[in-house]
Amino acid sequence: MASADAPYPVQEIADAWERERPGTPVSSIGIVTPLWQLAKLLGDDRRRVLARAGVDTATLDLLSVLRRAGDPYTLSTRELAARSMVTAGAVSQRVARAEREGLVVRRAGEGRPRTVWVELTPAGHTLVEQTVDLVLHRETELVSGLRPAQQEQLAGLLKLLLQDVQTRLGDDRITQVGG
Repeated sequence: MASADAPYPVQEIADAWERERPGTPVSSIGIVTPLWQLAKLLGDDRRRVLARAGVDTATLDLLSVLRRAGDPYTLSTRELAARSMVTAGAVSQRVARAEREGLVVRRAGEGRPRTVWVELTPAGHTLVEQTVDLVLHRETELVSGLRPAQQEQLAGLLKLLLQDVQTRLGDDRITQVGG
């Protein structure tokens, strides 16, 4: 673990740009660079945790969306796409793979032939419960270097930053970083 008085490469980058290009705005480097590094580290760690559990991120995302929907853990493919924030084609591939693995079942909508419902199976329910516990316990451990009040403050600031950047870019999609 790096000590508090160790050189901070991110600050060194900002200082170098400021030295080489005086007047260039560098304040974003102290925010964006660590966010990129954290996203990479957290995504890689999540993939390792899931690999040990025998689950890929796309399957966990599908099962999690169904589980969070509540009993009877059933959604239409259109709802799955919206809640997963992926394309209909991606949902179709995820559902087909999970169905082959016995984690979900598909059925046609009654009276609406184009509607396809996807339901979590008991095996899928068990897998998502176990996997979510693994992931969330691990990620809680990874952020435990911050006190609870600091975690809450950071979460609030990240929410504000995300919403502002989405507004500035005209893009409110949230995609899966660890995918």
